Amino acid sequence: MRALVVYCHPSPDSFTAAVRDAVLDRLAAAGAETRLRDLYAEDFQPVLTRNEWLGYLDCPANQAPVRDDVADLRWCDTLIFIYPTWWYGLPALLKGWLERVMLPDVAFRMPLPGRRDIAPGLTQIGRLGVFTTCGASRWLTWLVGAPGKRTILRGLRLICARHCRTCFAAHYRMDSSTPESRAHHLNRVRRATDRLIGTSRSTPFVESPAA
Repeated sequence: MRALVVYCHPSPDSFTAAVRDAVLDRLAAAGAETRLRDLYAEDFQPVLTRNEWLGYLDCPANQAPVRDDVADLRWCDTLIFIYPTWWYGLPALLKGWLERVMLPDVAFRMPLPGRRDIAPGLTQIGRLGVFTTCGASRWLTWLVGAPGKRTILRGLRLICARHCRTCFAAHYRMDSSTPESRAHHLNRVRRATDRLIGTSRSTPFVESPAA
């Protein structure tokens, strides 16, 4: 198993960082090869420049500005996103990563004569996970339409393997969370990770204090 974890949060002391660590611990317990892309720590530049836009369809030259990210994406068979939900969607930095890295001839194939839609390009990815926090309630997030969740688990999933396995875990009402709710959620994250990667809970974990 080759897992790419894309992590997006500006604070190393955040609860989202604790979620990241819980996911990485379960991947390590399962013996997975893991690569972490910490977008804030790497100072990833999210803006699709004019030159990149002009060369968007120039394959494979379009990959040059994000060569390392593309290499990680092609390497993995498991893709996991960990981020806070802001304004019901993805943080701008993560959205920019998707725009710059999910390129033609990398993430998808452009339409051809006789084929009006794009074709999947990430067919080696059979597991797709999302772990997030939301300031809003589950009900309000659902009412708005959960655009961040839909972007990844509907839009991105369509260009992964046909029977791609998915998981989603969110801590809602994060602004009024408690130590108990955070600890409970970290255990939920561990269980969801185990289910995603197809491992049992024979490797034990203990309940951690909230971060």
